[in-house]
Formats: sequence, C-alpha cells, structure tokens
Amino acid sequence: MENDAATLYCPNELCQAANPLTHKFCQRCSTPIPKRYLWVVGDVLNVGSPGEILADRYLVLNKSVVLDTKPGLLPQGLETENLQTIRAYLRLIPYSLHIPQVYGVLPLKDGRSRKGILLLEKPPLLTDPTTDSQLRLCPQLTTAWRNATSMRQLNWLWQLAHLWQPLVSEGVASSLLDTHLLRVEGLLVRLLELRFDTSTPKLSDLGEFWQQLLPDTKPVIAEFVNQVSSYLIQGEINSVEVLISVLDRGLAELGELQSPKIKIITKTDTGPKRQRNEDACYPPSGTLLSKPPQATALAIVCDGIGGHEGGNVASNLAIETIQQQVQQLTKVPYNHIDPSLLLADLEQAVAVANDKISQRNDSENRQGRKRMGTTLVMALPVAHEMYITHVGDSRAYWITRDGCYQVTLDDDVASREVRLGYAIYREAVQQSGSGSLVQALGMSSSAALHPTAQRFILDEDAVFLLTSDGLSDFDRVEEYWETEILPILTEETDLVTVADKLLEIANTKNGHDNVTIALVHYQVKYVEPELTLKASIVERPSTTTAKIPPKPLQPTLLEDISEQKTLIPENKPSSLQQLPLHLIVPMIIAIAAGSLGLLVRGLLWQSPLVPTGSNPSVPPTTAAPTNERSLNNLAPGWVITNSQEITLDNQKLLPGSFLQVVESEPSDTPNSQESVVELRLCSSENSASTQPQKTLRVKLAQLQRPGISVLKSNEASSCENLSQLPDK
Repeated sequence: MENDAATLYCPNELCQAANPLTHKFCQRCSTPIPKRYLWVVGDVLNVGSPGEILADRYLVLNKSVVLDTKPGLLPQGLETENLQTIRAYLRLIPYSLHIPQVYGVLPLKDGRSRKGILLLEKPPLLTDPTTDSQLRLCPQLTTAWRNATSMRQLNWLWQLAHLWQPLVSEGVASSLLDTHLLRVEGLLVRLLELRFDTSTPKLSDLGEFWQQLLPDTKPVIAEFVNQVSSYLIQGEINSVEVLISVLDRGLAELGELQSPKIKIITKTDTGPKRQRNEDACYPPSGTLLSKPPQATALAIVCDGIGGHEGGNVASNLAIETIQQQVQQLTKVPYNHIDPSLLLADLEQAVAVANDKISQRNDSENRQGRKRMGTTLVMALPVAHEMYITHVGDSRAYWITRDGCYQVTLDDDVASREVRLGYAIYREAVQQSGSGSLVQALGMSSSAALHPTAQRFILDEDAVFLLTSDGLSDFDRVEEYWETEILPILTEETDLVTVADKLLEIANTKNGHDNVTIALVHYQVKYVEPELTLKASIVERPSTTTAKIPPKPLQPTLLEDISEQKTLIPENKPSSLQQLPLHLIVPMIIAIAAGSLGLLVRGLLWQSPLVPTGSNPSVPPTTAAPTNERSLNNLAPGWVITNSQEITLDNQKLLPGSFLQVVESEPSDTPNSQESVVELRLCSSENSASTQPQKTLRVKLAQLQRPGISVLKSNEASSCENLSQLPDK
C-alpha cells in the first residue's frame, strides 16, 4: 500500500518544500520534481514493506522498487574498494539505452557499514501518470513476442546481437538468456539488472534461446529465425559480426516495404546572456525540410568552442564540411549500402571536418585554450534506420510513445570516469571539472579523435531531438519532453511550435548559453508483408562492425588516444574519388572481375578442354599459364569437392560430392565474401543429389568452411566424368 503521508521534496536547494507525490512541479517555486523509481538489485527487498520510508528518503513501493523522495540530494555511493562489484554496470554505460545504471546504495538499517543494497535508475517500468499504485514492470520479451510485428521481432533479435559481445567482455552475457531479466519497452530491449556469468555463454546458447521463440514467431520470418538459430547452434554463424550481417539483410528486406515520411526543423538562438551565437545548425535555422519531396534528410547541431577566438567559425566550418561529405553518401541507392561501411564513412566525414578546423588553428598559430573547436551531433535517416553521430556534449534524444531516451554519451570527464569504472555517474558529475570535454572537433588531428556513430532500427513513429547544452543542461529535456515533445506523436501540435517552445524553455529556465536544436519527426506505418524470409550467411567486412564496443580508455585526456584513422582526403579529389565509397569499390570489383573473366576465357581457349583444331591426343607444345587455385579465386570450369556433409542452397551434399563452377559474380558491395558463385552439382556414387547437373547459387562466404576444397586438376569437360577426377 502507499504511504499517504509520504511527500516529494523539491530538488531546488533554496526551496526543498514538501509536495504531494502526485505533483510534477513544486507548489512553492514551480521547480520540476523528478520521480526517480529505483530497482532494488536482488531477489526481494527484505528490509522494508510497502509504504515504509527507508534511510529517511526511499519510499518502498513493492519488494523490488523504491521511490526517491529527495531527488535533490546525492545518493550514498560505494567505497572505492567496492566499486569492483559494480564495474560491469559502469563500463557498460554506453549501452544505458538497454542497461539501467547504478544510482547509489540503500544503506543497511544499523548504519554501521557503507555496504548496502544496490539501487539502479531508469529500470524498465510502466507507471500510471497520476499514481504509483499502477507501477508495473515492462513485459518480458518472451511474453510480448507473440503480439509483435515481424519487423519488431527481428529488431529485438538485432538488439540482442549487438549487446552480446559487450556483455561477454564484462562477464554478464547470461543476462541476455534470462527471461525474467529480459524486458521490452516498446521497440527497445531492456534489462532489469545484470547477472554475472558462472561460465562463459556461447553463441550456440543464444541460438537455443532464440529457438524457444519460434512457436510465436510471425510466419514472415519464422523460417528465417529458425535458420539463424540453427546456424548459431551448429557453429555456422561463429561471430557476432556475421550474425549481425545476417539479421541486417532480413531487416533490409522488411524495411524496403516501409515508406517513411520525415520532417526536420532547426532553430538557434544567442540566448539572453551571450553577445555572439557560436552555435550552428543544418538545415539553416528556421528551415522546415520534408522528405519527400526532398531526396535526402540530414540534421546537424554544432556548439562552438573558443568564445571570441572563433567558436562560431569552427561550428560553421564543421556544418559546411560534413554536409558536403554526407550529401555524397546519400546518393548511394539504399540496396547498395552496407550499414557498417556507412557508419565508417560518417566517422570519416567527421574526421575531415575535424582536420579542417585543426589545420585552421595551426595556420593561425592558435594554441591551448585559444584553439577554436566545436561539438557535433547529427542525425541521418536512411530507410528504416536512423544514424546518429556525435562528438562532445551536444546530445541526441529519442522520443517514442513509451519514453524519452538519451542515446548519446557526453564526451566529458564524468562519463569517462564512469566508463573506466572509477565512479558512479551521479558522484562523478559532482566533481570539479566533471563537465570538461575530453574531445571536440578541431582540438587536435583526427588520429586523436573517437567519434561515436550508432544506428537504430525504426518500426514506429518517433522524434529525435538534437540539442546543444543550452537546452540539455539541468535535465530540461527530461523534465519537459512529455508535455512539449510527445504531443508531436499524438498529432496535437507541430514541429515549428515545439521548436519555438523548446527555445523559450532553454532561454527562460537555463539562459546561460546559446541554444540550438533540431527536431526530426520520423513517421512510418508497418504492414505485415506476404513473403517468406530466408537467411544466408555472409561474412561482413572486418574493418568495422555495426555496433563497435566501447574502445578501451586510459585515464588521460586527448593526448593518450593514438589510434590512426583512415581519412577522406582533404584536397579536391578526382572525378572517381568524388564518388561515394559504396560506388567506387563495386566498380573496382566489377572491373577486376571482368578482367579476370577475359583472362580465364583466354586460358580455357588454349587448354585441352577447348580443342582448336589440332589432334586432341597430342599435348600442346606450350602449357598455358595457371594460377594457384583456391576458394578465393574461383573461375568458371574449376571443380570443388567436400570431405564433410554440408548444405548449400537448401541442397544436402554427402562427403565426396563434386561441383563445377559455372560463374562467379562480383558483389555490389566492397566485400569479396559476398560474391555469388553459381555451381553445377554433378552426380557421384556418394552424392545426396538426386538431380544431376542441378544449379546452385551460393555466397562465396558459404564455401569458406572446413572440408571444402578446390581440385588442382581439371581434366573433364562435363559433369559426366567429374567423379573420375584425380584427388587434389
């Protein structure tokens, strides 16, 4: 039961008035009062009963949830020597969209020890807007699964795949196999808490867990999910990168059926206390952009650093440079885009802007605090995905009907301390200099820059807010999203009105800085398609992954980052170089494949397989040059065999089968492993084939497995006598 006498205390340290639990604003000073529901780690809360106040501040709502009635006070933390027990939570703060973070500790009753019960903030809870009595947990994934669309079901699996490796690295991956911990809040997968591994889970365990979902899987993707699960269990999918690439292809097929509508509005204002606006945005402030009819949609917010020394120059230079770079990327047809490469290209675009500003600093001999720089946050919607890239402390928020989520992590000292496992966030932000940036564009070369690029799958309407700290400081977005931004999704207001209101809030509630915002309204309606997805294993390029785990950080600032990045050239490229990466590489592959085809054709024309009029029983006087044969350079006419039972293109092949290469088609992406190989299946005594000379089409990556090899000798001109070929 609730405690009717319980009150919420105003977080304003000059007020601290007591308010009824139902109040969202202080009745004395009108300060917003946050309701911080906290998850109690452990099986039961055995130190209090519902309605009881613990530690003079925590109201017990049920056995696992308490409400902090004094949100303006710093919660009790852990002793430094005890931080190791929560290290996984701290280091996984980049994944706070899915994993609740440590709020503090509920001390024991006797007060003799600083050890206590761990409290997590922002757990996956559903609350009634007026009363805490309706508080309940978000549904388990296994429960919500049956009512989800095929797009959402695949999206949930995609999120689990991205979380797998980061959680493995921290020894908590078994959390993704626990049906009680695994919850869903709308389209987001969220965990109640982390469970530490007793043994290291394997991808096969993930496959077995996913198989349990098959009875309620939508027919469109049922075969797909079954195949992926089987591949995981059998070890044919043996890395997270391959798993993500398989899921990406399934999502891409479903995403092609969506026709999103996108609107973007930007606004910037100097603010009441500044003489110059150092912020910048794209599209230009006040512009309302719609796609369609516009071919592309892009939003950028930059917050200049350097005061009168040139912060406005840096922010505008970043906008101009990145806008030009990204416009090139958006010319690539969607079905030619590899998500991991697009993420890398976005990081490269940021690197180009960084180096232009840095070189400008160097040419003007700016040093130390006189160097100009800028933060950056940008949103690029592409089909069913949203790409978010950021550097610094300008933020991106994702607003859905279920909540408001900060999807970027500030590049400041406080966040760095948490990622290193040195402090709980609410303690770290109280330290002197906690808000100082550890990186921004223009402060040094791109070799020392670590931009963050992420992507999110969208299957419902959403609003993305990009903002400088003129608005985000003091939790203004968290305080006002529900009253000011959510009505966009319910069609109670429009983007322009909301943008003006947010600027007003920033200037009246904060007012200490310039403020710049961009609102991106994504609208889509998903309808179940009449098709059946099938999974195919394709190796993803090893250069990057779709969701790169956090890079190891050292307890220093910019000077400790030494990873070299590949940059887009600053000088004006040639006409070929001006094409986006996704177009250049397929062109190169196509040209190379064409040349190889002509070479192979010439070799075959001179070989005994193609008589030229001479007596075929007489060997040619000059042997045709040959290359070392391998699965990496397959050519028409070559023969491969298998020493183990395999399945290709749904055809089961027993050991000792023979397949002749008919054609090798280059892929449309810069990855040879995605090349399509057409094979002629030939009969043999121990082949499982009952259809001689059946044609199979497979990815090159599917042939790269133990037991498959290329025969060194090719002395047959037809399938009829391939089984008599000598051993390799």
